[in-house]
Amino acid sequence: MKILVVGSGGREHAIAWKIAQSPRAEKIYCAPGNAGIAEYAECVDISAMDFDGLAAFAKEKEIDLTVIGMDDPLVGGIVDVFEKEGLRVFGPRKNAAILEGSKAFSKDLMKKYQIPTAAYETFSDPDGALNYLETAKFPIVLKADGLALGKGVLICNTLEEAKEGVKTIMLDKKFGSAGNEMVIEEFMTGREVSVLSFVDGKTIKTMSSAQDHKRAGDGDTGLNTGGMGNFSPSPFYTKEIDAFCQKHIYQATVDAMAAEGRPFQGVIFFGLMLTEEGPKVLEYNARFGDPEAQVVLPRMKTDIVDVFEACIDGTLDQVDLQFEDNACVCVVLASDGYPVAYEKGYPIHGLEKFKDADGYYCFHAGTKFKDGEIVTNGGRVLGITALGKNLKEARANAYKAVDWVDFDNKYYRHDIGKAIDEAPEA
Repeated sequence: MKILVVGSGGREHAIAWKIAQSPRAEKIYCAPGNAGIAEYAECVDISAMDFDGLAAFAKEKEIDLTVIGMDDPLVGGIVDVFEKEGLRVFGPRKNAAILEGSKAFSKDLMKKYQIPTAAYETFSDPDGALNYLETAKFPIVLKADGLALGKGVLICNTLEEAKEGVKTIMLDKKFGSAGNEMVIEEFMTGREVSVLSFVDGKTIKTMSSAQDHKRAGDGDTGLNTGGMGNFSPSPFYTKEIDAFCQKHIYQATVDAMAAEGRPFQGVIFFGLMLTEEGPKVLEYNARFGDPEAQVVLPRMKTDIVDVFEACIDGTLDQVDLQFEDNACVCVVLASDGYPVAYEKGYPIHGLEKFKDADGYYCFHAGTKFKDGEIVTNGGRVLGITALGKNLKEARANAYKAVDWVDFDNKYYRHDIGKAIDEAPEA
């Protein structure tokens, strides 16, 4: 098969790497790709948002399957464009990708179908939001309705902070049109867990659990980022919690989308909070997480191309989705100053050390080729990833590999996976 991956980050590198392991993959393309993805795929200089250009390329190269990695093209309707052209594509259609594209939609869906989530109100008028906050309980969470690169969520501890947050989101439009509407919801406490799943419209099969680290600084301080590291599985995600979620959250969401005439085919990412009252949904995403994909896919035993095809064909119930009984940790190497301001173009040294290192991976996020060498080209640069027989071993391996790579302005958190030290013994 000829397969095209759409995207350019660490998630797409992990997807391309996993596809390359399939005996069914004869040729892989990636648009636009990055310097790391180029090891497995031929990178094509077409923007992920150039739907017509991508579809024309897929027809010209007789692509058998296109895999959409990023949220923006999915929410924008790239799958609909490809299907209209008779092209085979993995990912939800526009009317299903709204599950991620609009937080107001997803919250209303959960309320209608009694899927556990935080109490909330939705506002399109800043004055209405400000009036509501006058009698609200703090801390409280403000969320821009649309896509904001994982950064459109503000946790406010006081009324003053919340008022400033409304100004940031709805008046100053820091997150652009994503802030035209805003969700204000109760602040939930507990452990966060991410669970990715494959869905074919009616059947859902979950992947192994993971846990992200959103804040830029050690100890969960600083600004929200796209993710500074991850580990899988979460020791806090027990069999009892899984059984509850399978019934009341996962299948319930798939059934709700089908009932709304928006059948979901692709990946649903469930962001969960394990509260004292039980698991509740923090958010949905309509694609693999980043860097969740980097820790979940190295543990996946099943041929990913078979799973993609089953999701498209509605035959996921026939797939035996399996994962290794091990653990994986990813530490993101970023450019100092991320997520606000940072410099690019620094040469990266030490990447060759991953070539023959079994169980160690370097997934490229923001890199490119310049004058024959690989240089930094983004806020998140690399995802240094390692397997281990358990989480502690995987974490030690990942931080060992962090020292293999160097570039000017290199920055990373030192406490990715530290929570595993507090986990109950399995």
